Amino acid sequence: MLPATLTDEQQKHLAKNVVSLLSIYKHISDSYIIEFFSENLWETLPVSWQETLSKLKPPQIADLLLDKTVENRKYQSVWPLSLLAFRASAHVLAYPRVPPDQPEPHTGIGKPEEFKTNQSQSSLLGHIFRKHVKPKKQHEIRRLGMMVKNLCQLTNCDDVVDVGSGQGHLTRFLSFGLGLSVTAVEADANLVSMARKFDGQLRLTLEKERLRKTNDSKLSQVVAGPSPNHVVGWVNPEASWEDFIGQLNRRDDESESQVPAGGPCKKRQWISMSASDHQPTSKARCVHSTECGCPGCATEDGMVLGHKVTDCHNYPLEALQVLDCLSVSAPSTDVHTQTPLVKRPCRCDQGVCYAESNSSHPNPGESENVDSGFVLTGLHACGDLSATLLRHFVNCPSVLGMTSVACCYMKITTKENPSPPGVIGPPSITPRTSTASQPDYGYPMSEWVKGLPAHQLSYKAREGACHAIEDYVSRLREESELLKTHCYRAVLETVIRAERPDLRRAGIQTIKKAHTLPFTEYARLGLPRVGLPADLPLDQARVEAMLQHQGRVVAYFSLVLLLAPVVETLVLLDRMLFLQERGIRSQLVPLFDPAFSPRNLVLVATKEGLNEELKDCC
Repeated sequence: MLPATLTDEQQKHLAKNVVSLLSIYKHISDSYIIEFFSENLWETLPVSWQETLSKLKPPQIADLLLDKTVENRKYQSVWPLSLLAFRASAHVLAYPRVPPDQPEPHTGIGKPEEFKTNQSQSSLLGHIFRKHVKPKKQHEIRRLGMMVKNLCQLTNCDDVVDVGSGQGHLTRFLSFGLGLSVTAVEADANLVSMARKFDGQLRLTLEKERLRKTNDSKLSQVVAGPSPNHVVGWVNPEASWEDFIGQLNRRDDESESQVPAGGPCKKRQWISMSASDHQPTSKARCVHSTECGCPGCATEDGMVLGHKVTDCHNYPLEALQVLDCLSVSAPSTDVHTQTPLVKRPCRCDQGVCYAESNSSHPNPGESENVDSGFVLTGLHACGDLSATLLRHFVNCPSVLGMTSVACCYMKITTKENPSPPGVIGPPSITPRTSTASQPDYGYPMSEWVKGLPAHQLSYKAREGACHAIEDYVSRLREESELLKTHCYRAVLETVIRAERPDLRRAGIQTIKKAHTLPFTEYARLGLPRVGLPADLPLDQARVEAMLQHQGRVVAYFSLVLLLAPVVETLVLLDRMLFLQERGIRSQLVPLFDPAFSPRNLVLVATKEGLNEELKDCC
């Protein structure tokens, strides 16, 4: 088990060991389970592994191979030492995924304790922040929001920039719930429109609460709190931090004017962050939306359990919504006339200073520090976006701290794969080739990892790191019918290749409730998706023979999944080393319940000698 905090030398040593392990078992991490039969993957394993794994039932695979928390394992046969060493190495080299405050880790069965009373509503998040928010996101925004608040107190600033803000769920909690001044940046104009709509709904709800809880004599004493400022914009990974600051400066009409007249399309509306040239020039990159589908959140009345509002603005706990989140008058929902109530960087020059806010400061009489800077955050920032935010954090003097929750590692750019599939960028961008002069790829970022032999991570290895091991352990223990889907797809791959040898790993997409279907029906639905007739004749005897080996498919996929947290550890460790090489210490914190939110590791860092105090923030 790795310690919670690693020294600089321990980080380097861990990276070296992880690369060594992954290089030895590259044939496993790089394999596609749909090619189990067509590429004869089972035969690539040592014979002793085959004999051992073929005897295991799904619950035994969960307990004996995948779940590192199991004690006193009981073996029905002697395992080969090489398999035991593989399991032990994968367990010890993967960064811990269970939050330190989580009493007992669970593996996909049920939900966190906060959902015990109501499966769809967190008991720790106020009702005003649960509206429109799914349970997973409720869990995430509450825990990350509290961390960002602590980081703001540590860095003595109350300004936050939320990149990839989507519909603004985290932004609203930070702003209305925790009293922070937030600028939210999102590439999709549709999502920004929804965020502003939800902001307006929340303000109206708070106004009703205010009128219900206050009388007219107290009305004039209500202090307006910060309200989020939403910016429509694409964070260009090749633009400078000065351009990034310029993007935060952009007025609403400027950012919205960049949206094509044809109307926005989900995840496809982009705006260059360049202040001097609004036409993006970089290659296509993955741009985060908080609605990212990677397998991959205060008490009643909107207050936060375990958080004293007096720590924020010296207001009574019951007055959080009234004094910290309200406008005196009912807010307008017209985004063009709404006055942002946040401190925004001024437009006078490339330096970063703060213009006066149009709102009252939460603490009247307290002067504004024009050089206070801000905290940068991104919840499940997709692909290269997390790496881009790290570079801005390092280079921009105004970014005092940051929290980064990454996802979609397969969309990270590398020297070997500078344009990974599935990456969507502005239509005018020309994909960059690997011959570009000193390009900044998403991996590796650190000089240390770049210097390690065999440090390369394939697209498949990075895609595997996005899978949820806890969820699969749950399926194994329940012997779920869902386990058959990988076998179905692997059999279908052989059918497709027999008819069309040129079609390899053709996209079938998800077939609904595939596990409830007989294979013949599954094939009938899947074949037309690759241009083959639905009634294509099947070799029933061969199909049945392959289906009998479902246990082997499950066992092999479990080996692949065992390496997933190790790959994720290397990607995030590389980012910590990137910061270390620039004199910045960081911590990797398992913040969310991993069975509920698989991408649960948060990279948190500060500047200016705050290394020791950083422990308290986490």
